[in-house]
Amino acid sequence: MIAILGAGAMGRLWAASLPADEPAFIARPGHSPSTPLSYNFRALDGTERAVTVPWLTPSQMPELVLVTTKAGDTLTALKGIAESLPPTVPVVLFQNGLGSQQQVAERWPERPILAASTTEGANRPSPDRVVHAGAGATWLGPMTGPANAVLANCTTALANSGLTVHPEADILGRLWQKLVVNAGINPFTALLDCPNGDILHAELFQNHIDGLCEEIASLMVAAGQPRQAPATLRERIETVARNTARNTSSMRSDVQNGRATEIDYINGFLVRLGRSKGIATPVNQMLAERVHHLSLN
Repeated sequence: MIAILGAGAMGRLWAASLPADEPAFIARPGHSPSTPLSYNFRALDGTERAVTVPWLTPSQMPELVLVTTKAGDTLTALKGIAESLPPTVPVVLFQNGLGSQQQVAERWPERPILAASTTEGANRPSPDRVVHAGAGATWLGPMTGPANAVLANCTTALANSGLTVHPEADILGRLWQKLVVNAGINPFTALLDCPNGDILHAELFQNHIDGLCEEIASLMVAAGQPRQAPATLRERIETVARNTARNTSSMRSDVQNGRATEIDYINGFLVRLGRSKGIATPVNQMLAERVHHLSLN
């Protein structure tokens, strides 16, 4: 059995994609839902079907746990189930940005903690409906020593979903690649309230994207990542924005629905890293502050 902690769009995508008898959602501590979680799922080919997923019972022990909560909720959510979870059960983290993965790995270094970087697109246009909005791939890699021994088995288990899953020894490098794209797209879509592609010709984006990429390039070197030219980072950001032109970013969706964003683990992470390395990050700081202001209104 594969237990899923977090019943948002990504958690429901995996629950709908795995073989029907495998997934179960983990209820929040103190909650014991009496009925399974049901929702409509729209696949890539446009077909829709009803999905019903049970809740994990106290007597059931999962072979694998997927954590699909928001980055800011991850550590607290895992603390709520850690005591009931055997220390040998692998935990796979699906959070955006960086920072939450390290928090979990530092808290439980003796557990097999893995991180996932995914380009699968999923959104939840209404509470009882999930849309698989774009085909992608998922890379899985170890965040703690014990995770190395279970990487192959976890990859196989997730590949049973029919989604594309790859093992990745350098998962931190993958997470950085995704962070670059998220930092260069998500805050602009939230501030401009537009789909990904519309940022490309917006004044806000044009005025700040070069400065943003210069900051990220310096931070990556300081963090031990391979050196990349700011122009290369800009090209990657703009390519993804064009390829996902009509998509709504998770950050824009969070703002529209009055939810907390993950800005603290995307541009906010870069600001904190800059402070620790003595690197100025005025563009990242501006974007983080403006998105925070949006969330307060």
